[in-house]
Parts: sequence; structure tokens; C-alpha cells
Amino acid sequence: ISNFSQEFDLGLFLLILRKNLKWIILFFILGYASAYVYLRYTLPLYEASTILQMTSQNTAKKVLDVENIYEQDIAGEIELLRSKVFISKALSKTNLEISYFAKGKILNYEMYTVSPYTVEVRKVDPAVVNVPIYISFPNISKIYTSYTINDNVIGKAIELNHWMKLKHLEVKVRINDYSKMLSQQKQFQQNPYFFTVNNVSKIIDNYFHSVDVRLLNEAAQTIQVSIRENNPKKASDIVNAIAEEFIDYDVALKAKSANKVLEFIDDQLKLVYENLRTSENKMQSFKKQNKQTKQGDFITLYIDRLDNIEGDLMNLDLEESLLNEVKKTISNEKEIDVYNLLPALTGDSYQEEISKLVASLHELLSKKEQALYVVTPESEEIKSLNYQINIQQKMLLASIQALGNKFKTKKEGLNKKKKEIEDKFYNLPTEELEYARLLRLFSINEKFYTNLLEKKAEYAISKAGFVSKNVILESSTTPTTPISPDKNKIIAACLTAAVILSTILLIIRYLLHDEITSISEINKGVKAAILGIIPAYKKDIPVSQLLVDKNPKSLIAEAFRSIRTNLQFISNEPGPKIIGITSTVSGEGKTFVSINLSGIIAFSDKKVIVLDLDLRKPKIHLGFNTENTKGISTILNGRDAIEDCINNSSIKNLDFITAGPIPPNPSELLLKEKLAQMF
Repeated sequence: ISNFSQEFDLGLFLLILRKNLKWIILFFILGYASAYVYLRYTLPLYEASTILQMTSQNTAKKVLDVENIYEQDIAGEIELLRSKVFISKALSKTNLEISYFAKGKILNYEMYTVSPYTVEVRKVDPAVVNVPIYISFPNISKIYTSYTINDNVIGKAIELNHWMKLKHLEVKVRINDYSKMLSQQKQFQQNPYFFTVNNVSKIIDNYFHSVDVRLLNEAAQTIQVSIRENNPKKASDIVNAIAEEFIDYDVALKAKSANKVLEFIDDQLKLVYENLRTSENKMQSFKKQNKQTKQGDFITLYIDRLDNIEGDLMNLDLEESLLNEVKKTISNEKEIDVYNLLPALTGDSYQEEISKLVASLHELLSKKEQALYVVTPESEEIKSLNYQINIQQKMLLASIQALGNKFKTKKEGLNKKKKEIEDKFYNLPTEELEYARLLRLFSINEKFYTNLLEKKAEYAISKAGFVSKNVILESSTTPTTPISPDKNKIIAACLTAAVILSTILLIIRYLLHDEITSISEINKGVKAAILGIIPAYKKDIPVSQLLVDKNPKSLIAEAFRSIRTNLQFISNEPGPKIIGITSTVSGEGKTFVSINLSGIIAFSDKKVIVLDLDLRKPKIHLGFNTENTKGISTILNGRDAIEDCINNSSIKNLDFITAGPIPPNPSELLLKEKLAQMF
């Protein structure tokens, strides 16, 4: 039939659409209802974000000629904002230990910062963590708490503003707004309040995975920090806390390395100060004992030369100590923090040489951090970067070792000159020699102490001069529109699903359609002459099933007349004609067509007799409202004669023979020769 042909039958498709319209309407109703239920009972998700700009400035250059030891690394700043330690520190400024809720029929509303009461807890048993603790206010002075653990309900009345001991924790409850509390007393039973004691570390873990930090504009060095949360006010507070903590943390981080150097210098100052005071006391005692007030010019010359050499040796010792600090930092840390290296290099003779190597190493570390955004640590790209970092670190250690060797050679040369001068100096008279020795020791300590003070001042100014220029370009405001669920998208998706289901239903019904709806379908599928078509009769068919006599001018009567006319074109010769009416299954209208076609032919003064050959399910006797005691089956068996079985109908020229009693072997009975004789 046409639905299996290659041609699309639009008329048939529209007919199927009309027949299945109620199902299509039902699909759309269900789609809209699904969208309504989803939107009604799904917690909204809000997104809050803030924008930061990365810049820095060291105002120490305006006071002292000190290099800017702090360089901005935007990749490192992004990693800092993403780090769990930093997020934990930022979230510590928000109250995450206690969450307040109003219980609803389906969803619970979190009363973040708007709860009419506050709770403090201590001595919390882990069993009660994340367990809802319901709280009601029978009166303004006492409250009632209850919670369930292992199907056991634990309840207790407690007093306000006092530490009260429950089974698993101690609580103190305060009411923030008495008037608000009184106005809501009637609503407590319909929407009971409860709070939960949270596992802060678990909450921080959740926020750590939900905080999104991305680079907005590399040229402008702007970063966007965003988070998604069910409570819009909490989402806004969290990103603002992260932004504010970043401004404070930036200054503290930059000052951390300078503090290390200052601590080292302070330790050295204490030692040198003690030596300086001891040498000064010895020199004063010697002058008093020997009543000396000044030394000769020759001694002064030796002292000045030795002071210069000692000064150079002290500078070498200081630089060597700082270089050892750098070497220690590189050797003990897996990944070098440049903030701990650059301050130690500032102002020293080897700063430029080592700083270049440190900068190259830091560049490789930044590339590795950026690559980890898109590849795994086991990827070939990361392995290659790790190899380059390892080589650069070895080069840095080798350079430091080479500088150490240079310092050693230089110190050996200075010590050799020092020994030559001392050999000449020790040939002086004993009292002058002793005084010169004490004076030289005092000068060495004094100069060393002065150098340390200068270094300390230099680093202190550099530290104090740093001002964070990281700014919050756009603070987060409480979002008013949720990003999920999107009402328009959800409705569109549900209605699209309804359209798809309706389309699938129509296609299946079209492909499985096995009914004849028009003559054209018969013409396409059956190569035979069409005598006519009988329209469906929408009214109740009478028991007799004979309609052509009751309304001769009806559409059905005209349809049967058309068939009668077409039958005349098949054979109009004189003599009897046999018309067989059959179908593949029962219930298709054989009896109805037989009775009415016989009636319409009888109206044209033709003698017609209807033979009911359906020996399994006879119905002709029902159509003519007569008994079925004898008929075709008894004629073929020889029990009755044909003349005895002919029945007259109410229409002239129309007779009929019923099927008779149902035989046990209808097929074999119809194959007998007597059937042809009967015809």
C-alpha cells in the first residue's frame, strides 16, 4: 500500500495526523507539565564573579636606588587564586560552620545572612555533622531543639543566650530581631527552621572545585574569578572574599622573602655587635693602662691598608653567605619560588648573572603551569618541560658553585696581602703593635656592623616601599537571575521533545498504516477493476442491516446503485449471474454488503437470492431476522431440498437461504459436487 511505497502521501499523512491529534496534544501537555515541575522543584543556580587587574609598584626606588625585586607573574597569580590553601584562607572570612534553613514541602531555603537567629556550637560530635537540627520557638525565652540520629529522635528544651548541652554538642542560640521573630511565630509550624553543623573542610573542597579563575585579557592583565552557588548572596560574598584576600595576600607574599633576608641580617648584627662592643672595651682599657691618646702616622697607614682589605673580606663573606642562602633554597625545594631568590640577589655583584638564570628558570616553570591547564602531568610536553627545568636548575647550581670558587680565590688573594702587611706590622714596638691590633679589630667590627646596617636599611626600605597595585576592577553584586535552570531553554527543550515524540508517533503510524482510505490506494496496490466504494455508515445500523429500502436516496443507497450499474458493464447478457462477496477476515462487512447489494438489485426487478456460505460464522439469518435451522449445510448433506430452504424477504424479488446449522467439517462440505449442482 502507499505508506510502503517510495512516494510520500501527504493526504494519508494528514489523515493520520487528524486521527492522532489527541495523542499529540497529550504530548505537548506532558511536555509543558514536565517543564513546570522541573522549574518548580529544581534549586536555582546563580553565578557571581569579580574582575581583578594584576599590577605592582615598588616606591622604594623613589627613596633609595634599589632594584624592583618583585616581578608580576600572571600565570603564577592564577595558580595562587586556584590553590586550595588560598581558597581556604579566603573562605575563613565567611561563616561556613553553620548553615540556616527554612524547610519547605519540596525544597529547603537557605537563610544565609537573613536568619532571625544565630547559633554557636562547640564540642561537636562527628555523628551530628550535616544532620538537620530543628529549632522552634514556643516562647521568646525558651526554644526547643530536635534532631534524628540512627532513627532515634533526640529533643531538648534550651534557654536563649546560654551555653546548653545537647547529647552530641553544646549550643548557644541568640535571636537577632525580636520583632521579626514574633511576627513569624505563626509561620514556624508551616515552615520549620533548622540548622546544620557543617564539615568545613568538605565544604572548602566543594568550593575549591567550583571556583573558576580565568584570564580575561593578557595585555591588560585582568583575571575573572567566578563561582556558582544555589544562594546568590553567598556566591557574591565568596568571590568578594577571594578578591579582598588576594589584595592582602599579595603584599604579605611579596614581603615574605624580604623578611627572611632581614632575619638573617638581624642574626648577624647581634653577633657583630657583641664583637664590636668587646673590641671597643679592650681598646679603651689598653689606652687607660698605657695612657695613650693617639697613634703615630705610620701605624695609621698600616691600619688603613688592613682596614681596606678586611672590608673587602667582609663584603666577600656577606655575599658568600647570601649566595649560600640562595643555594640552600634551590637545593631544598622541588620547585623554586623566585620571590625567595630575587631579594637575596638584590644589590650584589652577582645579581645580574644569577638573575638571568633565575628568570629563565621561572619562565620554564610558568610554561609548565600554563601547559598543565590543557594536558596531563604524564604528557610528553610536561616531560620535556621538566627536563628543561632540571637542566636549568643544574646550570643555576653550577653558576653558584663557580661564583663560590671565584669568591674563594679572591679571598685567598686578599688574605695573602693581609699576611704580608701584618708581617711588616708585627715588627713595630710591642705597645704600639698591641694598640694597632686592638684598633684594627675594632675597625673591622665597626665596618662590618655598618655594612650590615646598610643592608638592613636597604631591604627594609624595599619591603616597606612595596604597595600592591592589584585592584578589583569589578566587585561582585548579588545576582538576581539564575543561570540554571533557564526557563526559556527548559520549556523549549520539553516542547521540542513533544514535537519529536509526535513526529515519531506519526512516522510509525504512517509506516504501519494498513487501512484503505481511498480508491487511489486500491488502484496503486491492486491491478483490478473497481466497481465502487461504500462509505462508512456513522449511524446505528439496524438489526436487519438493510438500509437501501429505508432511505433510497441516501449516500449509501446511491453507492450501491453505482455498483449495480458497474456490474451491468461486466456482463449484461440474459441469464443468471453469480456474484461472490468475500473478505480475508471477519467483521469487514460481507453480510452488510450482501444484503444491501441484493436489495438494490431486487429494486430493478431482478430476481435475487442470497446464499450464506459462511458456514463457520453465519450471519445472514440475523440480517433477515429468521431462524437458522436449515440451509446450505443441510442441503449439501442431503437432509433438505433446495425448495424447502428458500426464504422470502420483505422486499419483492429478494429471497435468501441461510447457512444452516454449523457443521463439523465446513471446508470439506463446500468441496462436494452438490454445491455446483445447487448453483
